[in-house]
Amino acid sequence: MDIAYVTEICRNAVTVALLVAAPVLAVAVAVGLLISILQAVTQIQDQTVSIVPKIVLMLLTMLAILPWTLTQMVEYATNLYASIPNSLQQ
Repeated sequence: MDIAYVTEICRNAVTVALLVAAPVLAVAVAVGLLISILQAVTQIQDQTVSIVPKIVLMLLTMLAILPWTLTQMVEYATNLYASIPNSLQQ
């Protein structure tokens, strides 16, 4: 197993992790921005107004994309396990 192969495995792992986390992070940023604008307009500065909707919508997003997330992770794991014999021959 050479350094290029290990680098490729790490690159694929990071790519899958970012791909899976991106929808939840995008929702968190969008909701945070909207609530910040709402707080600036109404002058409500309570932290729970910002945190609770963000947590709820992130949780709903996770539930909505769960099948896709599991598919991505299973594909990555399957490809990783399938490449073990090839890595041992190098």
